[in-house]
Amino acid sequence: MKKFFARARAVLEDKGGEGYVDTAVKMIIAVVIGALLLGGLYYIFNTLILPGLAERIQDMFGSPGGGGNDGGGGGIILL
Repeated sequence: MKKFFARARAVLEDKGGEGYVDTAVKMIIAVVIGALLLGGLYYIFNTLILPGLAERIQDMFGSPGGGGNDGGGGGIILL
């Protein structure tokens, strides 16, 4: 039992090692960096990739998006 208390005291008095605050700060930094990356990807997809993709698909089917029977695929709806 004395060994247990001696070891517990040594652990409590130890000033070295990684604390909980360091771990929490690392987690917060990781979450913020992840959110920035996701926000950047969201912006890139919505402003650059998707509008060009919709235009390419409409050109591929030969339709101006009117939905008529005068040639082309007709009623393609892109949101």
